[in-house]
Amino acid sequence: MPTDILMDDLLPILDTTNAEEHHPLIIAGPCSAESEQQVLETARSLAKSGIKVFRAGIWKPRTRPGGFEGVGAVGLPWLRKVKEETGMLTSTEIATRQHAECALEAGVDILWIGARTSANPFAMQEIADVLAEHKFAGPVLVKNPVNPDLELWIGALQRLYNAGIRRLGAIHRGFSAYGPHIYRNPPQWHIALELRRRYPQLPIICDPSHIGGKRELIAPLSQQALDMGFDGLIIESHCNPDCAWSDKAQQVTPDSLELILSSLVYREQTGSTENLAMLRREIDRIDNEIIEVLNKRMRVCREIGRYKKEHSMPVVQARRYGDIMASRIDAAVRLHMGAEFMRTVFSAVHEESVRQQINILNGDDINE
Repeated sequence: MPTDILMDDLLPILDTTNAEEHHPLIIAGPCSAESEQQVLETARSLAKSGIKVFRAGIWKPRTRPGGFEGVGAVGLPWLRKVKEETGMLTSTEIATRQHAECALEAGVDILWIGARTSANPFAMQEIADVLAEHKFAGPVLVKNPVNPDLELWIGALQRLYNAGIRRLGAIHRGFSAYGPHIYRNPPQWHIALELRRRYPQLPIICDPSHIGGKRELIAPLSQQALDMGFDGLIIESHCNPDCAWSDKAQQVTPDSLELILSSLVYREQTGSTENLAMLRREIDRIDNEIIEVLNKRMRVCREIGRYKKEHSMPVVQARRYGDIMASRIDAAVRLHMGAEFMRTVFSAVHEESVRQQINILNGDDINE
């Protein structure tokens, strides 16, 4: 098996999406299964709203000990009752060999791998091995690792692929970050988009509940994900979210979920793409201009590097860098571009400028 996953061979995750309307797949249910009554009450309400896939956490990996870690295998029969009573497919998270074996024995339809587990190659291989032993055909969904590491995410998918799982999908739930942020797990959309660029046949589902961490952020994040071409949403919904045993701030009632879903705009690909092609050609032309301008900038940076070498000056001058960042970000904001975007751009430009100047100091000069 090569290092890249052969996504062309993948089958669709489910056949429950409405092919005529091109609506995304919606998976919904409580963060945690707490009781049979809570599970069934939530499922019945979601089924009435047309939700086809029910999710509930049976095992809950927690950051610190002492928190609610799920009811365990005792909750699996509740999922079976959901399927029998409502006809919904069922899904839950697995993190160990034992979890996988219990879920398979209980007939859970869809398995997903959590962010902490997908970051652990040993755990992923253990799960892949047990799924292969049981000849589980999927679907299996893999959340992105807690850290923003695309290769680790792909590696987790590849281990399952190598185990014979072809019905694979990815879940984008954002990435952990230190300190206060607007979002619980900042999305870093570019990582998910790069996954899509590499493997266009791989279904990618957005988890706005875990990205936002607040129920009021679910609607805008869901719309943004759909606008970016995501294939579905997995949203936490609880019959009484304010009393939920875990993550109550990011769960919504089934009625609220129905309202959110009804307000989403589903973009349809209709009409001629001639104008779009013309605009894309314009983008290509501008990108080439950007590359040329950056090349000119780097030539000047190399000249600066030669000057610093002749005068025994250090490459990095912190005050100058701070002034550049502040002025460029201010200019970008005035032109309606995001401050964080411009900070990222000029951080990368500065890093390359420093690299070029260090090459000059080390005698690796470029003959212009």
